[in-house]
Amino acid sequence: MTPWDRATLALTLLAIDPKGFAGLILRARVSPVRDAFMQIAKQVPMPHVKLHPSMTAQVLDGEIDLSSTLENNTLVMQKGLLDRTPSLFTLPMAERVDPYLSARLSQTLDAGEGHAFLALDEGVDEDEAIPASLADRAAFWISLDGLSLADFSAFELPQNLAALAKEARKVDIPDDIPEQLVALAVSLGISSLRAPTLALRAAQTHAALQNRSMINADDMTLAVDLVYAHRATRMPEMTEDEPDQPQDAQQPESQPNEEESLTIPEDLLLDAVKAALPSDLLEKLASGTKNKPNKGTGTGAKQTGNRRGRPLPARAGSRSNAARVDLIATLRAAIPYQTIRKRAHPERLGPIIRPSDLRHKRYQSMSDRLLIFAVDASGSAALARLAEAKGAVEMLLGEAYARRDHVALISFRGLDAEILLPPTRSLVQTKRRLAALPGGGGTPLASGLSAAMSMAQTAAQKGMSATIVLLTDGRANVALDGQANRKQAGEDAEKLAREISMLGLETLVIDTTVRPERALKALADKMHGTYIAMPRADAKGVSAAVTASLSS
Repeated sequence: MTPWDRATLALTLLAIDPKGFAGLILRARVSPVRDAFMQIAKQVPMPHVKLHPSMTAQVLDGEIDLSSTLENNTLVMQKGLLDRTPSLFTLPMAERVDPYLSARLSQTLDAGEGHAFLALDEGVDEDEAIPASLADRAAFWISLDGLSLADFSAFELPQNLAALAKEARKVDIPDDIPEQLVALAVSLGISSLRAPTLALRAAQTHAALQNRSMINADDMTLAVDLVYAHRATRMPEMTEDEPDQPQDAQQPESQPNEEESLTIPEDLLLDAVKAALPSDLLEKLASGTKNKPNKGTGTGAKQTGNRRGRPLPARAGSRSNAARVDLIATLRAAIPYQTIRKRAHPERLGPIIRPSDLRHKRYQSMSDRLLIFAVDASGSAALARLAEAKGAVEMLLGEAYARRDHVALISFRGLDAEILLPPTRSLVQTKRRLAALPGGGGTPLASGLSAAMSMAQTAAQKGMSATIVLLTDGRANVALDGQANRKQAGEDAEKLAREISMLGLETLVIDTTVRPERALKALADKMHGTYIAMPRADAKGVSAAVTASLSS
């Protein structure tokens, strides 16, 4: 089965039973092939509603129709997009969907009113994916990546979708099939209880589509292909000790009882799952790893304010709130109580607004991220470490424009720390500042941590989200007061590590010693940071480590 045939089959099954299958996830960038698929999706005989990933609660759930309410002197409500007859919701840029929309759409699907959704996953990176709640409810996941118009073929959905839905419910299920589907889900590391149910429903629907009254092996393989492949988190190791298979082959008389029992070899179903997996994902599953949900993209933290950014739903607040009043939202909050208030104050003209009705405007914006490199420039290895840091800074700055990163560089050697590069996104300025870097002397680790912490606090006051990247061998021998006291230097570094932890700053400690330094690992633990041992780190390795840490 070609990827295009697989995609159209999944859409056909969804069109037959949208309530049962709930959704389909389509991973594809904007392309003629995706446009062709979306044209076919328009054939699904139910209302089509397009959702934006950042839609507000008022649009989704409905709100007071202010103009009609004031005109008719009676409460008039507008229906939300989710309060409609059973519809097919199309969700573009599904990897960016707002948590509220994800939760409300999941709730709407669970209500069982016949809604379904078609999510377009347009993520650039492999770790960008739609929320787990929606992915779990969608029966099918298909990909059109790599396809061209040469792979496209004309397709039309069956006309008798309602009749096929009725026939699917009549398809007989062999006794062994449910247990086999559950066992296969467990072996693939699928924890969702929906998966076996969806796979069984897919096998029934495909059997009805092929005009069969009972599930057979082809229905099962297609079901696990469409439902299990994208949910798998591991690949089971097939046992080699199955030489006695011919015993079953010597019993042809068991076929007449096939309606009562149907056992499909597990390796046949696993082959169907493997065939649907991308090659790189198959390698990750074989090694015991899989794409982890993305916890961050390198951008800064979300910030809620009252002046600028993306508008958020208005919220109630006290009269002392400095935020601007949202007049429309305030009127909507006050209108339901006007009849009661008018009876209490018949002499009042116009709407009666009380302090509890006040709603204030809110906005959300993304803060910039600041990467603070604190580099140990002491001793004989200083030149190499500074060169690594310089290369890493330049490589990360190349990505800064896409990720809103700023970069700063602090060097500590001798008796104290020095800011070599203030926070910047200018690659030209960076190269000019890093042209000549000093090195040698003692290791004032505490001074480096202090300078990095101060810069991070200053950045936070400017609305930035700071991350400290420490490159050192961990052998602190200069205290904060400048004295050459190894014990005091270690205590000062631990004290500053605890302060950094209390501030909640994100930290990454890169150990550059030949053998991992136990004291440096303990220091990273005190900061609640990430520790990475890189004895032969180069600029590319440091840059990759920082990028991986920011995305995990």
